Amino acid sequence: MALLSLPCRRLAGTARALFFRAGLLVALLATLAAEAHPAFQLLPARRRAVRTSFLLERNLIVVPVHLNGRGPFHFILDTGVGTSLITDPRLRDSLSLRIGQQYLVAGVGEEAPLVAFQSDSVRVSLADGAAVAPALTMLLLSSDVFDLSGYVGMPIHGILGADVFRSFVVEVEAEARQLTLHRPETYRRPSAGRWARLPLTLEGDKAYLETQVKVNDSLDMPVKLILDTGAGHALSLETGSDARIQLPPQRLRTHLGRGLSGDVYGYLGRVRGLTLGPFQLTSLLTSFPDDNSVRARVPVPRNGNLGFELLKRFRVIIDYPHNQLLLRPNALYRDPFEHDMCGLDLMAIGEGFRRYVVSRVEAGSPAAEAKLQPHDEILSINLLPTSNMSLTEISRLLHSADGRQLLVLVRRKSGELLMTRVTLKRQI
Repeated sequence: MALLSLPCRRLAGTARALFFRAGLLVALLATLAAEAHPAFQLLPARRRAVRTSFLLERNLIVVPVHLNGRGPFHFILDTGVGTSLITDPRLRDSLSLRIGQQYLVAGVGEEAPLVAFQSDSVRVSLADGAAVAPALTMLLLSSDVFDLSGYVGMPIHGILGADVFRSFVVEVEAEARQLTLHRPETYRRPSAGRWARLPLTLEGDKAYLETQVKVNDSLDMPVKLILDTGAGHALSLETGSDARIQLPPQRLRTHLGRGLSGDVYGYLGRVRGLTLGPFQLTSLLTSFPDDNSVRARVPVPRNGNLGFELLKRFRVIIDYPHNQLLLRPNALYRDPFEHDMCGLDLMAIGEGFRRYVVSRVEAGSPAAEAKLQPHDEILSINLLPTSNMSLTEISRLLHSADGRQLLVLVRRKSGELLMTRVTLKRQI
C-alpha cells in the first residue's frame, strides 16, 4: 500500500495521560499543533449561540457529531486533547476519509506499535448542523486500542478536543445535559448569580488553572492543574511534581487503569480541600498515580488535573478565547465524593453494549468476598436484569451506600450460574 511508504514519526514523549475515572487510565495523542484560527463556525453567520443536548455517561460528555455528512456518531468532548481523534477505524472506509501523514505510536504494551493516520479536510458538524468545521484535521487510529465503547457502555467513535474550545465559549450544564456554544466575539460573561471567575492559561493545546489545595490539616499549597473534561475523576495529583504533595495516611493501593505503556497503578485517597474562587470543596477523593506512570510524558510542568466528577457540580463556562473559567454551583454541589464500594471493574460488550463482564476484581474487596471473578457476566442486580440498565446506572449502584447489600446473579465463563450477595463497603 502506498500509505506504508509514507515517512513515520515515532511519537515518543507526546502522549498525555487521561483518567476517565479513578479506575481507568487512557493515554491519548496530542501530536498536532492546534489550529491557529478557529476551526468551527456558527451558521448562519449572524448567529450568536446554539444550544444542544448531550449525554453524560460515566462522567463523560458525549455529543452527537456528523462527519462528512454521515452520522450521527458519538464523540467525547475533552479539553485535555489537542487534536481531535477518530478512535473507531471502521469509519475510514465508510466516510471515504483522505489519509495523509502516518504515525507510529510507541508504548502499547508488548503489542506492535499503534498506527495513526492524519486525515485532513474532514467536515464536522455539531448541534444539528449549526456549528460546523468545514475542513478539520483529525487523527484516525488504526485500532480501537482504548475500547471507549466498552468503558462508556455505548458506541463511541472518537474525541473532540481543543478545536471546539478554541472556536467557541463552551457552556456546560451537567444537570440539564445541555451544551451551549457561544460566538466569542459577541459573548458577554454573566453578571448575575454567584459565579467564580478563574484565569486560564493556554499552553500548547491544553488549558491550565492555578489554585490552592489543602493537602492536610496544616498545609495549603498552590497547584497548577490541567482543566480536563475528559477525566471522569474529581482530582488527580502527581507526587513527583512537588515534594509537598504527599500520599495521605489513609489510602487505597489500586490499579488505576491501562495506558499506552501498560498498566498504571497508584493510590486513592482524600485531600482536605480545594479552592475554586470563593468555593471550597472538601474531602475530595483524589487519585495519586505512581510517579513513573506520568512524569516521563509531561511536556508542561503541572501538578495534576481537574476532572468532570468535580466540574459537574457546577454550571461551567469554558472560555479559551478570553482565558477564563466561570463556575456557578448547581444542585450537585454538595454531593459527596465517593469511590466504587464494590471493588470490581466492568466492561460492556455485545450488541448495544448491554452485556456487562467483570474485567478485574480488587483483592480483599466486597466483590472478592462475594466470590466474583474476572470474566463473570453480571446478569441481574437485586433481581433486575442488567440488560435494562446502562453501565452508568450500574456504576451508580456500586457507589451508592456503605453497607448496602446487592443480590447479584452472574454467569461464569463455564456457563455456570451463581447467585451471590455483595455488601458494599466504603474503602476510602
